[in-house]
Amino acid sequence: MEKLAEALLIIDLQKGVCFDDKTIDHFSDLITLVNQRMKLYREQIKPIIFIQHCDEDLVPNSKSWEIVDELERKEHDIIVQKTHANSFYHTNLQALLQQQQITSLEICGAQTQFCVDTTIKFAHGLGYQLTMLKNGSTTYDNEFLSASDTIAFYENIWNRRFLHLIQ
Repeated sequence: MEKLAEALLIIDLQKGVCFDDKTIDHFSDLITLVNQRMKLYREQIKPIIFIQHCDEDLVPNSKSWEIVDELERKEHDIIVQKTHANSFYHTNLQALLQQQQITSLEICGAQTQFCVDTTIKFAHGLGYQLTMLKNGSTTYDNEFLSASDTIAFYENIWNRRFLHLIQ
């Protein structure tokens, strides 16, 4: 049986994040990956935590704010609302993790250079042991790099510094 982190943290896989003018990079592959990971975490009865961003574009209870339909979310999965790139900032995430004595997290989600990066670095600073599957985050092309180059750039920074990247 695969050794998993104590909880799976899924960041901002929301309709308004994943479907802009076009669909976010490797969306279908990432959804398949995340659904597979959720299945493993459920088999081992480990918590799955969805982080859901709220702002002027992702207004609570709007279509863009909703978690993407393609994810096999269950009613007992935990949802944490945030208003900042850091999933811990002014949320109950830290208290929730402490309450359940969780010290290791597997992270996945969107967008690589924003909320995923910020949460990884902050969680690392709080002492959490972190893992991520290769290509476990996604983003869009930007004026400097393609989405795949951005993801590779950040994975290179994170690996063995902030988290263990699983090939």
